[in-house]
Amino acid sequence: MSNLHLELKKMIIESLDLEDIEASEIIDDAPLFVDGLGLDSIDALEIGLALQKRYGIKLKADAEETRQHFSSINALVALVESHGSK
Repeated sequence: MSNLHLELKKMIIESLDLEDIEASEIIDDAPLFVDGLGLDSIDALEIGLALQKRYGIKLKADAEETRQHFSSINALVALVESHGSK
């Protein structure tokens, strides 16, 4: 697990107040929504705000690519890495 993977997991736990889960329990390629962590659209907004605050990444809430970015920790890591290189 890279530092960025761990950082994003901790950000999700903190921003969503997920007290019953440890970063190590979030599987990098598991879905964040529906099955996996079972997050919902309100959680997605919170994660989006946290990404904007921490990394300066602005996402369109209704864009298909946003849903893809939020599909897993690995997808979020790729988003942050690609944003950092621009």
